Amino acid sequence: MAQTEAQLRASKKYHQKFDNLQIRVPQGEKDVIAAHAASQNESLNTFVRRAISETMERDKRDTKEEE
Repeated sequence: MAQTEAQLRASKKYHQKFDNLQIRVPQGEKDVIAAHAASQNESLNTFVRRAISETMERDKRDTKEEE
């Protein structure tokens, strides 16, 4: 069933709230990452965002400790 004009507008409005980030990993690694995310009861997207956020926070702390 095709989307209505209203559904298309709503979808476009929703997607405009986000940036897109694409990463490349070696073949098979996505499955390993996804399995780990699932073991933490997280989606792949949520896990990757958390991993990035935690790494950035750790890097900030490490930089402050070096000063």
